[in-house]
Amino acid sequence: MSQALLAGLSRTTRPQSMLRRFLALDAVVTGANGLAYLAASGPLGELLGVDPGLLVELGLLLTLYAAAVAWVASRPAPPVRGVKAVVDINILWAVLSVLALVAWLEPTTAGLVWIPAQAATVAGFAGLQWSALRAAATP
Repeated sequence: MSQALLAGLSRTTRPQSMLRRFLALDAVVTGANGLAYLAASGPLGELLGVDPGLLVELGLLLTLYAAAVAWVASRPAPPVRGVKAVVDINILWAVLSVLALVAWLEPTTAGLVWIPAQAATVAGFAGLQWSALRAAATP
């Protein structure tokens, strides 16, 4: 991904700011998703065809993860190891989401749309964060 594209997406040419913004956006989206799963596991479970108990567990996990990502984003210079961990976890989440869809979930039509869409979103965050991390490391 080019520096110009990253700069356009993050509305800054400062690599550290790009990285922090992409991490912060991830934290907000992930946190909102986690809170939605916690607050509305029953209706969302019915809509998506996913067990509400699983959504509660995922909601708790996502909410805690979002807090950790927000902490990494809040650092003036996000730690490289922390960013790499976020990228790795996001990639793992995307892969496991698709695997779960194929291997054991029996979602509704809405779930068949939602699960790959959220996996693609998370993979997109990983790509943006990795690109911004590389840009920040370039002198």
